[in-house]
Amino acid sequence: MKNLITIGLPSKGRLKESSISFLDKNNLKLTTNGGERNYFAEVKNFPNIKIIYLHAKEIIQRIGDDTLDIGISGLDLLNESAANLRQKIEIKKKLDFGLANVVIAVPDDWIDVQTLADLEEVSFDFRDKKNTRLRVATKYPNLTNTFLVSKGITQYKIIPSLGATETYPFIGSSEIITDITSSGKTLKDNNLRILKDGLILKSQACLFYSKKKAAKLQPFLNSLK
Repeated sequence: MKNLITIGLPSKGRLKESSISFLDKNNLKLTTNGGERNYFAEVKNFPNIKIIYLHAKEIIQRIGDDTLDIGISGLDLLNESAANLRQKIEIKKKLDFGLANVVIAVPDDWIDVQTLADLEEVSFDFRDKKNTRLRVATKYPNLTNTFLVSKGITQYKIIPSLGATETYPFIGSSEIITDITSSGKTLKDNNLRILKDGLILKSQACLFYSKKKAAKLQPFLNSLK
């Protein structure tokens, strides 16, 4: 269809609900023919708009490779993606939901470790006394590397996390973690504590669009409030 606009929305949870509400406030009412598992929706009275429900990470990927025009996803996922992908994506608007922080957390019983300077000291201890590197479990290797190196911390090793990152220090898979948290409760419940200067990124949901398709999308984007 000529002038077709494809919009990617998160496929589950609060991000999905808040994204639908955002469109709703802009008089874009979603209709779907299938049940819960349907990955496509249409917009009432706007036959040229197609909605696709995807994993939040995939939304960034698809806007970057131009198979999606517009999408709602997290700032953390944009910043974690490869530089060549980031260059193809523009932020139209930061939204007032999906607020969370990417942080560095250490086990509660590391009483002497309160700041990054303390962490650096521990990392040298690990190297000198144990002949090993401090292990950092994370789903955010790029953000973590950029942040730690910018703070002068180099004696560490990234352990990619596949889920439940908070458990890694307690099952012997890592010493510390970086993770995303909205209230800090899950970290606290798992005996972890955020470093005083351990904020890597303040994240929130954003409305993203493909730079390559900017001219075509501008009238529609400008109509959103």
